[in-house]
Amino acid sequence: MVEVNVKDKSKNPIGGKIKSALFNNIVPILFIIICSLGFKFSGLPAAYVVNELVARLARNSFVVLALIIPVIAGMGMNFAIVLGAMAGQIAVVAVTHWGIVGVPGLLLIMVLTTPLAIIFGYMTGRLLNKTKGQEMVTSLMLGFFANGLYQLLFLFLIGTIIPMNNPVLVLSGGIGIKNTIDLAGTIKYAMDNMIKWNMFKTMAYGGAFTALCMFAYTGYKTVAEKNKIRLNSKPVITGIIFILISVMGFMSMGKKSPFVIVQVPVGTFVFITALCLFTTFIVKTKLGQQFRTVGQSMHIAEVSGINVNKIRLIAIVISTVLAGWGQIIFLQNLGTLNTYGSHEQVGMFAVASILIGGASVTKASIWHAIIGTLLFHTLFVVSPYAGKNLLGNAMVGEYFRVFVAYGVIGVSLGLHAWKNLVKKRK
Repeated sequence: MVEVNVKDKSKNPIGGKIKSALFNNIVPILFIIICSLGFKFSGLPAAYVVNELVARLARNSFVVLALIIPVIAGMGMNFAIVLGAMAGQIAVVAVTHWGIVGVPGLLLIMVLTTPLAIIFGYMTGRLLNKTKGQEMVTSLMLGFFANGLYQLLFLFLIGTIIPMNNPVLVLSGGIGIKNTIDLAGTIKYAMDNMIKWNMFKTMAYGGAFTALCMFAYTGYKTVAEKNKIRLNSKPVITGIIFILISVMGFMSMGKKSPFVIVQVPVGTFVFITALCLFTTFIVKTKLGQQFRTVGQSMHIAEVSGINVNKIRLIAIVISTVLAGWGQIIFLQNLGTLNTYGSHEQVGMFAVASILIGGASVTKASIWHAIIGTLLFHTLFVVSPYAGKNLLGNAMVGEYFRVFVAYGVIGVSLGLHAWKNLVKKRK
């Protein structure tokens, strides 16, 4: 049987590669089809959908990217990022109470969130080290437990043990925080409005800058490694692609187009790009290699002299801090803090997004996070309109996207188990 399989692969290597690619990307392919059908039946203008997706990508992708490092370290999907979101919201309430607005307020929130998230991440990591092999279930239950303490803080401790005399935030009885806090005039759009361009200007200048970076990186690697410039290398190809994007942007500037309405929060995307570069960098460091070794086999890591518990702990702390910052980005874009509910679906939606992008409990990358966020939120945009046009009821689309949010996690985990079973049989 083994000899036949080897011969088949040698006779048709291209077919084998296509089959393998389809097999490994079955989840994103499925959702690309669903999103395409949803867009068709929604009847929405393409410019409107693109504008919504740009806003949602800026709002949500940072939190999704926070899931990557724990996956690399073999800890699966970190549902406990909800604790990082809670840390961010505690800081938002404090800074709103102090009346510090704009960019200074945003920076102070991030500064306050960091130590809180480190503490929460440390406690989470210690617990997950005692429940090896059950990290996802444990982190999910931990999120529910932490939510109870969070509710206790804002419903009872504020106004009793913790004094806060602020009629804008505190309930009329003097105890507890109001259910909804308006962030307009405080940190709303503080990051988004730093630099905001239309789509064509972003393509023109952003494409040119990215191409320049790619070529500069290629030149640096060529000089450092004393090699010839390879025109087929990924940085060169990427640079050429972004040159074409830049040219398209410059040619489209000044022309009448419905896509002029697409506004890109460049400042926020610079921050997201910085996280992508940080993730890429840390994976290539000694710490990143230890993450990978622990993720592949804790036993081999221990034999190699790696402190497995410490490495896992660092992975969770980093993820929790990034989730806290991501929640701040989300709230400044949304402009409203639902005190008792904004954090509840953070873990579930982020996990669903990265799984839709093709990640699994053992493998995740930046592209999985970005593609998954785009596909997941495309469903959020088009499904209500598609449901209304097809069945005359927009709530059908609402129910469908809620079903997707929870169902994709079960489906993806099932597909992951099935893939492992197929590999073992081969």
